[in-house]
Parts: sequence; C-alpha cells; structure tokens
Amino acid sequence: MKVTILISLAALAVAGAAPAAQSADGPTAAAVAPMERVDGIGGFFFRSKSPKALAKWYADNLGVGSTPGADGEKPWRQAEGPTAFQPFPQGTTYFERPEQMFMLNFRVKNPDAMVAQLRRGGAVVVVVVDPQTYPYGRFAATHDPDGNPIQLWEPKP
Repeated sequence: MKVTILISLAALAVAGAAPAAQSADGPTAAAVAPMERVDGIGGFFFRSKSPKALAKWYADNLGVGSTPGADGEKPWRQAEGPTAFQPFPQGTTYFERPEQMFMLNFRVKNPDAMVAQLRRGGAVVVVVVDPQTYPYGRFAATHDPDGNPIQLWEPKP
C-alpha cells in the first residue's frame, strides 16, 4: 500500500528572512529583523481507505479529536511541550515498511497507562514497550488500523 502525505504548507513551512542587503554603511534594517518561526504543527494530513473510521479510532483510543466540521466545534489541542521534527534517510528501516513515508510520534504523560488503555480497547493487536529508557525519554510502538506506525513518547523531565 502506497501512503501519500498531504502537508499544509501554511502549517509546516518555516519562513526565513531573505538574505540581508548590504550597504556601504553595513547591513540594512531587514538584516536585523528576527527570523519568523512557526508555532508548532498545525495539522497532519494523510490518506486512508476509511477516513471516518480511522478518525474515530484515533479519538476513541488516543484521545485525538477530529478536525471541526462546523462553527462551535473545538479542535484537538496539544499540551505544550517538546516536538521532534526529524527527516530520516530514504533507506531507513525505522518505519518498518520501505514504502512507509512517515511515523506518528505522540507525546504522552504515562506510556504504561496509554499502552494498557490501548490493550483494553482491543483495537490494537500489538503494542511493544521499549524496556530501555533513553536520555530523552521512554517509548512504546504500535500501529493504527491502517498499519501506520505510531510511537508513544514520554519525554524526560
């Protein structure tokens, strides 16, 4: 199965200042303006054969709410905290299948409780808890019903 990711350019583009113009007196005002940065991930968009069912699975099992469809509906809000944005080499085996172009990594407070919740829900066949604690935290791994890899991450304080 080939997975294509659609990413909102407005959500993920990092705006940088244009190269500074140089005058005989030194850099122009544009050179000293701070670089604009995005505030965070504004959305993650991907294809599914059953998007409504998959959105319901994420809501029911991980608490990730759907995108609002009408005025007054509230979007899922992330807790403030660290976010990793890391391209991997094309030949990585970290995402398992060679055609897999992404892996979702969700920051969680308690991976053991989340793993227990996923297992109780019966919607996940395998959840693997990494027994090692890394300098940046603990991890568990599973897949959504479409087979997309999901990693649960508890950052170290």
